[in-house]
Amino acid sequence: MYEDKTLVCKDCGNEFVFTAGEQEFYAEKGFTNEPLRCKECRDARKKSRPTREYFTTTCAECGKEAVVPFKPRDDRPVLCSECYAAKSASEE
Repeated sequence: MYEDKTLVCKDCGNEFVFTAGEQEFYAEKGFTNEPLRCKECRDARKKSRPTREYFTTTCAECGKEAVVPFKPRDDRPVLCSECYAAKSASEE
């Protein structure tokens, strides 16, 4: 059904192969656009992103340590991933 395609990287201008397997994976995930960058340029782009800062706090429900990607504020309770998932499931 899928055949390998040769594409041109928008960053470095080199050709790269968009394999049939990769095309099938993209289709399974619902991706509609073909990749614009070769693997080397995609990897370099990922490495150039700033790393996300995480903060450690205490879960307002169970009291366990929770690590979150935002700075907790005193006026808002923070839940650990387990308590957050349980609360989200009960609200559905």
